[in-house]
Amino acid sequence: MEKVKKIREGDVRTATRVIRNLEDNIPEAKTTIKHIFPYTGKAHVIGVTGSPGAGKSTLIDSIIASYREKGKTVGVLLVDPTSPFTGGAILGDRIRLQRHTEDPGVFVRSLATRGALGGLSKAVGDAIHVLDVMGKDVVIVETVGTGQQEVEIINHAHTVIVVLIPGMGDEIQAIKAGIMEIADVFIINKADREGTGKLYRDIMMMLDMAGFSKNDWRPPILRVESIFVPETFKEKVKEVSETIQRHYDYLLERGLLGNRVRRKTLHELNEALRACILEPILNRLVADGELERMADRCLKKETDPYSCAEEVAARCLKDPAA
Repeated sequence: MEKVKKIREGDVRTATRVIRNLEDNIPEAKTTIKHIFPYTGKAHVIGVTGSPGAGKSTLIDSIIASYREKGKTVGVLLVDPTSPFTGGAILGDRIRLQRHTEDPGVFVRSLATRGALGGLSKAVGDAIHVLDVMGKDVVIVETVGTGQQEVEIINHAHTVIVVLIPGMGDEIQAIKAGIMEIADVFIINKADREGTGKLYRDIMMMLDMAGFSKNDWRPPILRVESIFVPETFKEKVKEVSETIQRHYDYLLERGLLGNRVRRKTLHELNEALRACILEPILNRLVADGELERMADRCLKKETDPYSCAEEVAARCLKDPAA
């Protein structure tokens, strides 16, 4: 297949077209993923998440530069939120990475969430495969600025970085469940701000409560000062990239990388089954007008949503063509 050959050769135009078609849910793109899948699994996938304004994109920009200095190629997927009203997305994170646009060793692509929850786009898993098959040594995925429950990135990344900044309110939020529990590395960005010490202690307290054993990976907490102090900032970014590599080496040495790859595969299977089984049924219900008729019955209190769903499920399980 010519398209697969071009992707494996690192052709940017072909890869961009495939990712765009994945976003638009064009069947041809899924066929391409089927053909490239045997060549996946070589890249180190890094997820970067955190609250809006934490400095994720600026940090990623410097991490890319650090990897390029080591001669590694980098693919970047930047997920931007979609307006629930217009369906549009600014896709503005690419602005912060403009210095890499002319670098053939860096591929940057923005994705819109298009209503997907969890801080990611529905196309992100397959887009990672495309960058992997392009031959990128590292694939970095930046999520939408998230709250504590948008933890979808854990299903895609080998290493998850949670970026925090001091002064964003009650730091005791750090010990709550959710986004804080998925981190392999914590980064306190803009660490020259007031409140850094308290945030550091709160994260330490949360980690102490987690009860790590001697051989477990205990997420390190790195402090990164302002970008306006270039020498210090560059040294801190170097420490970040070294810590990321150390975590990846840990996964390899302990035989834990396979667990993360399996989790990703199970997630992809779930998503594929939903797409192949659930979506056609919903589309048929809409096209036949049955969904509207069920809504009318529910409004008249003749039935309820659960009974309708059970009725459709029973019918489809008995006769998939029904």
